[in-house]
Amino acid sequence: MDLRGRHIISIADFSRDEILHILRTAAVMESGGAGEPLAGRLMATLFFEPSTRTRLSFEAAMLKLGGRVMGFSDPGSSSAKKGESLADTIRMIERYADVMVMRHPRDGAARLAAEVSRVPVINGGDGSNQHPTQTFLDLYTISRLFPQLVSGEGLTVAFAGDLRYGRTVHSLISALCHFGGRILTVAPRGLELPVQYIAEANHHGITVEAVPSLNDAIAACDVLYMTRLQEERFPDPLEFDHIKASYRVNAEMLTAAKPHMRILHPLPRVNEIAADVDATAHAHYFTQAANGIPVRQAILGLVLGAVR
Repeated sequence: MDLRGRHIISIADFSRDEILHILRTAAVMESGGAGEPLAGRLMATLFFEPSTRTRLSFEAAMLKLGGRVMGFSDPGSSSAKKGESLADTIRMIERYADVMVMRHPRDGAARLAAEVSRVPVINGGDGSNQHPTQTFLDLYTISRLFPQLVSGEGLTVAFAGDLRYGRTVHSLISALCHFGGRILTVAPRGLELPVQYIAEANHHGITVEAVPSLNDAIAACDVLYMTRLQEERFPDPLEFDHIKASYRVNAEMLTAAKPHMRILHPLPRVNEIAADVDATAHAHYFTQAANGIPVRQAILGLVLGAVR
């Protein structure tokens, strides 16, 4: 399957077969059998928003494949501070690099960059819209834990926290539409999952059920996908302090979970997962983050035509 030259903007741009091909390629990368097929290639990282895991895992992936890296992690150090348009920035960077990874606070910015660029653009997160490479690593993590995901036997995945603005949630729900199963949601009032994602899941035969509490989700799911509540979304700090306690998982709560249930989180966490969860068999979020390297190795190798 040839993905050479493809932009990675939205998970919706990829078929089930293409998703599975990326996951299989990631498994090859994780086995260490890829060598350095990107020697002589250059990746530009354009991070107009802060990032730790996405930026560093992309850099590690490129370096492990023999490539080189340049870029910025602070928009204040770029010409954007002088008023340069995003389109002009992309037109310049495409002349310097073979591929670019971009994070931007504005929804749709990655799509705009792809329309301008002659080299592959990889969306490292655009506003509250999409974060497709996080979704690929989430799917890779889930498929390693539960091979039945790929066979279509279906899983129950619960999403908790900020589901309205959570771009990782939006991307993963769209991807799960290819694999069946059931989705549970638990979110504060005003931060519920947008109706278009519920409609998309229903269209693919997936039931989306809002459950009353985090305890209900923990007892019923195979995968609990936690997200942080963002204090800036709450006009009243007292309301935030009250609500955040209801969206915090601790080890005691996990006594009701199925033995095989695993907790994922796109990170960073703030206080929504207590530290005592880390030592339980349910915690899998640090392994999930580590999976970003082979998955992003696969993506870089495929879009640059170095692996097939």
